[in-house]
Amino acid sequence: MVDLRTKYMGLELKNPIIVGASNLVTEPGMLEQLEAAGAAAVVYKSLFEEQIQLESLQLSEELMEYDDRNAEMISLFPHIEHAGPKEFLINLKKAREVLHIPLIASLNCINRETWVEYARLLQDTGVDGLELNLYSTPTDFNLPGVEISEGQLEIVRAVKKVVTIPISVKLSPYYTNPLFIIKKLDNLGLDGVVIFNRLFQPDIDIDLEENFFPYNLSVQQDNRLPLRFAGLLYGNIKASVIASTGIFTGEDVITMLLAGADAVQVVSTLYKNHVGQIGTMLNDLILWMESKKYKKLDDFRGKMSKKNIKDPFAYKRAQYVDILLKSEEIFKRYPMR
Repeated sequence: MVDLRTKYMGLELKNPIIVGASNLVTEPGMLEQLEAAGAAAVVYKSLFEEQIQLESLQLSEELMEYDDRNAEMISLFPHIEHAGPKEFLINLKKAREVLHIPLIASLNCINRETWVEYARLLQDTGVDGLELNLYSTPTDFNLPGVEISEGQLEIVRAVKKVVTIPISVKLSPYYTNPLFIIKKLDNLGLDGVVIFNRLFQPDIDIDLEENFFPYNLSVQQDNRLPLRFAGLLYGNIKASVIASTGIFTGEDVITMLLAGADAVQVVSTLYKNHVGQIGTMLNDLILWMESKKYKKLDDFRGKMSKKNIKDPFAYKRAQYVDILLKSEEIFKRYPMR
């Protein structure tokens, strides 16, 4: 029998499949189904500071809508304040009570003070780890990129001072050199890095001439970017490496492990193929390991990383040149009509 155990952020996992943060994990019944299907850990839906600020503003506007209608009517309603993250924290505690596998909280804030405050509150719920979502939308033409990166590093330093549970960072790929920022985070003693965050992007309804934000599920081909960086990071940082985005099948899991990832996060495949896909992926991983005579994940983890392969160009741009030189193969596969 093969051994699928792995470690992430120092947490012992029964296998390398982690359910990423999404609306899927907010219902206790679904959490039980995910665990029964074989999930090794769950990242709970992110706590967004922006959402709490928006809800607070909407509540305030609704309560003040009829204020000051005449000189004697100062307010129709008693003073009520938005509960902030309290409801979220209550639901997170319930999730912790339901699950027997590691539960990781996810946090996405704007202000440094809020990162620290919310990180402490999330830890108090009893979660096993904390995932920080670092992302900055570039809207200021005068803000140098280095200031954004330094600000994010400072957030991690500040959070590490107030929590004792393991911390990972989920990054976007939109850095001039993601390896540089990951190495900086690793030097801070980060426990894990998730590559990469799938971000919601705006679209435009051309009939209504309005902005809208469609669901942004990944496709299988999206996994090539985290694959590249898993292969580059293996053996070069102490933090655990989690591959995320475009991981749909057992073959995708195997590919990421061969590149050097410690585990994977899945979301889109669960929406598209339902919860039972976790069991299918695990079964495919087991069958492949048995066919290769591998007893445990470390027998092949990182085997195809940059550190362990002979081809010096496999993870470099030079392979693009090689593809261009073999362009006739593309025409054979996709003939022109």
